[in-house]
Amino acid sequence: MTQNMGNEQNSGSENPAQHEEPIIRDKRRIDPETGKVREPNQDAAGNDVEDAVADAQADAERETISDEELQNLLNEAMNASTASDLPGEDAASAVEETEDARLARERLDDLRRVQAEYTNYRRRTDREKAELGEVATANVVTQLLPVLDDLGRAEAAGDLPEGSALQVIVAKLYGTIEKLGVESYGEKGEPFDPAIHEAIAQLPNPEVTEHTIADVVQLGYRIGEREIRPAKVAVFVPAE
Repeated sequence: MTQNMGNEQNSGSENPAQHEEPIIRDKRRIDPETGKVREPNQDAAGNDVEDAVADAQADAERETISDEELQNLLNEAMNASTASDLPGEDAASAVEETEDARLARERLDDLRRVQAEYTNYRRRTDREKAELGEVATANVVTQLLPVLDDLGRAEAAGDLPEGSALQVIVAKLYGTIEKLGVESYGEKGEPFDPAIHEAIAQLPNPEVTEHTIADVVQLGYRIGEREIRPAKVAVFVPAE
């Protein structure tokens, strides 16, 4: 019995020795006694790895945030940043604006830009088409000018009696030319305009105070703003 008690005493005395003492690792790179840089220790590196693994496991055990919650936080931060750059109502509208609204606005701007470009293109082509039509008409009328001059002189001489077959044909020809937008100009008594009249003679006249057409030798023709032929006229000029 005495032996058993001795064994129990021995076992009781051994238990405290079996408890591990806390391990303190000095991780300082500079030796406080010598002041020199310590050489890397493989055991210390292994201990650092163990500490890192333990920290990672501890972090994994902490409460984590879901991907959806993280995305919501990022969106709120971005909206708040955008809104902080805008004053008042603009900031509020920027926060409320969704991605679909932004895309819709961009598409609308694109459509408006395309519509404006098409409108300008249509106006330009219509203008060019009208100019080409005027050029073509002017070229045709230019070839008919000698005929029109002869018919005008015959009419002035009384060779085209009213109601005659030839007079009807001439009237139809003049009507067709007018429908094409061609008009004649040059009348006696009009002020002389060097931009549209060609003076072939100047006649001093004490009764006029400005240059005035005295006689029309050849009618002028134009289509729109395009001149086909200037009018040839004799001009009264004030007598000195």
